[in-house]
Amino acid sequence: MTDTDETTGTNPGLPETVAFGRAATVLELKRGEFDLAVQLGHIRTTQGEPPGRARVSREEIDRLRGAEGFPEALRERVRTVGTAEAARLISTTPSRFTRLARTGHVHPVRFYLNRYRAVVWLYLATELEEFAARNADLLDGRLPAPLRARLDAGEDWRARNWRGRRLGHLLRRCDDPWERAAAIASVLESVLVAEVVADPYERAHLERLRPEPPYARTESQAVREATDRLLRADEPDEIQWHRMHLGHSLEEARASGPAPRPDGDRPWMPRPGIPAVRALTGTVPAPGWGSAVRTSGAEGTPALPVPRRAGDRSLPAPPGRDSGGRHRAPTRRLPRGLLARLRLRRPSASPSG
Repeated sequence: MTDTDETTGTNPGLPETVAFGRAATVLELKRGEFDLAVQLGHIRTTQGEPPGRARVSREEIDRLRGAEGFPEALRERVRTVGTAEAARLISTTPSRFTRLARTGHVHPVRFYLNRYRAVVWLYLATELEEFAARNADLLDGRLPAPLRARLDAGEDWRARNWRGRRLGHLLRRCDDPWERAAAIASVLESVLVAEVVADPYERAHLERLRPEPPYARTESQAVREATDRLLRADEPDEIQWHRMHLGHSLEEARASGPAPRPDGDRPWMPRPGIPAVRALTGTVPAPGWGSAVRTSGAEGTPALPVPRRAGDRSLPAPPGRDSGGRHRAPTRRLPRGLLARLRLRRPSASPSG
């Protein structure tokens, strides 16, 4: 723990900015509480070096530590509860609370998988208290007929509201138009993104800027798969909204400058673990793209293509283009030994007579 001036609440021993881990320690928060406080805007962050890695300034830490009721007040602002505790908090039954959550009256802020691999949604305690104060008539008695009809139709807005909340947080953090477009694209399946973004190099740039998923690399495969499913829009109207939103954001991004290309002035690198060719086209590399793709890692994650020459980290040029700029299918040169054997097998002329 960094020494703190008891009279002023400041931390003279801290550098100008600190990483999230150290900031959480100084603010006496668990890492999950700290991340949620950042997401909700209770803790302001600043860009660090290299760009894209956020940090917390010493001034912001001093502000939070000097606030009244620290640290209990800050912890209370990010306290989350599950369904059972949420129902007790607003004086209703767990089944009634679940119905209210499914119809979108309360929005989850986080989730986890229990030992049965079922999704357990978490809610902000402060938001539930505000909801109960405004909607006492929904906490007991018979639900209104429109809500019952929606429940009978199988509506469940929990995942959708969580996605919307997360996307809003990502967009607030984006300063670059291409980053905003990438955040929107991250909630759509790759096939849908390709329908909106026809240029393969633009798709590759969006993929490179795609936000990191909300789980650590050490999480189990089940957690990663469940989270990846929840990250994608799955209702037709939700999908259509994000497609339209992506189209508008793409226009703004293009107006700010073109996406980098392999032969441009700016270097281009795909996201780690994604083959450069697959990032561009959405397919596995075809013959003729140079070196074969290696397989690395316990799960067989494809690695980057081997560079064509030492020190060359750029994407290989696309297979040949004709004079009109159109792509031609890659050709594959046959080995000499095979070509010779094929020649030997040519049928000879039929004997006369």
